[in-house]
Amino acid sequence: YSVKGMDVAFSGILSHVETIAKQKMKSGEITPEDLCFSLQETLFAMLVEITERAMAHCGSKEVLIVGGVGCNERLQEMMRQMADERGASVCAMDERYCIDNGAMIAQAGWEMFRTGQTTKLEDTWCTQRYRTDEVEVTWRED
Repeated sequence: YSVKGMDVAFSGILSHVETIAKQKMKSGEITPEDLCFSLQETLFAMLVEITERAMAHCGSKEVLIVGGVGCNERLQEMMRQMADERGASVCAMDERYCIDNGAMIAQAGWEMFRTGQTTKLEDTWCTQRYRTDEVEVTWRED
């Protein structure tokens, strides 16, 4: 896996874990619980690192955690610790809104609509792998 800038690549990490997990658990070197916790800590540390980098880049003092992983209290705890160290705040969405990124998409849509940016239905499309850093933000003045 790797972290470069604000991009993360998880490729290889699960394959590596699957390769070593059975042998290490069979020998008693690790437990399934330890393995899962270590994997979670590693992945969440990557997310916190890129969030902190994004905050520094944008001059932000706020973190909003959304999506299915946003329900995880350990991720929220790690984000709060990082935010506290930066004098920032974290807002985790209620788990009712953390099933997918619907809340994030709806907020972006509202901000666009609120500032007069609309698109005719026949001119819209869906891009599954759309990068959030490629969104043209027209509703902010800074």
